[in-house]
Amino acid sequence: MLFTGIVLALVFLIAIVALAFSVRVIKQYEKGLVIRLGRYDHTTDAGLVFLIPFIDSLIRVDMREALINVLPQSVITADNVVVTVDAVIYYKVVDPVKAEFEIQNFNFAATTLAQTNLRNLIGDKQLDETLTARDVINTSLREVLDEATNPWGVKVTKVELQKIDPPQDITNAMSKQMKAEREKRANILEAQGLREAAILKAEGEAQARLLRADAEAKSIEVVAQAAEKNFTERAKDLRRFEVAEKVLAGNSTKFIIPSGADIINVLGLDTGNGTPQVLPIRPRRSTDTAD
Repeated sequence: MLFTGIVLALVFLIAIVALAFSVRVIKQYEKGLVIRLGRYDHTTDAGLVFLIPFIDSLIRVDMREALINVLPQSVITADNVVVTVDAVIYYKVVDPVKAEFEIQNFNFAATTLAQTNLRNLIGDKQLDETLTARDVINTSLREVLDEATNPWGVKVTKVELQKIDPPQDITNAMSKQMKAEREKRANILEAQGLREAAILKAEGEAQARLLRADAEAKSIEVVAQAAEKNFTERAKDLRRFEVAEKVLAGNSTKFIIPSGADIINVLGLDTGNGTPQVLPIRPRRSTDTAD
């Protein structure tokens, strides 16, 4: 009876241990590779997984996007300048079976591949082109790495160069060159501003002269119109007065002019009471000489 109890206890303990070895939990961002007797059997998704105790084993593969930091290295450009370059590689596993069985150490392989291709890409470019062509280098390096890692079930999503550092003496020379270029652009902009200001000033003065000339012309035109309007009648009246003077002139001659006659208005003789006035006429000086 005691022996039977011990056997049952051992069986129960073995069952507990087997259950513990057979149950696995796969997280949301993982894939599980079931290995049975050393061979790949199938892939499991996230959740609870039951394995055959002591026969099956499980390999977890992280499916999240990850990054590899490529350590700084010295690279020689096409114009024989040594620059220090480092980069960051972003990748994502798309085929967990290939990622696990086709490459032994993906991080080391991708880092070595990136360093090699960085030397090739930067070695074909001049220093100035290297400093201004980060996007081109990033795109080219990503395409090379993506093509190389495709058989490994990995997708390279992005490659970013963190820094490209030339030697200190080259940096100082570039700083002086940039300063000279900025001063040159500033002088050019200042000269252009002065020229445009002079042009605008000249145009303004010309427009002002035109406006003054137009104003003077209009003023003269108004004066001429006023003169024609106001002095024409007065000239006619003056002419009438001269005619009246010639007609009425005589020796000791007197004329009685009606108060309503036009000549009264011309000569300014209207008294306002309607009575006629006697207008003495100056005797005409004789132009004849005595014999």
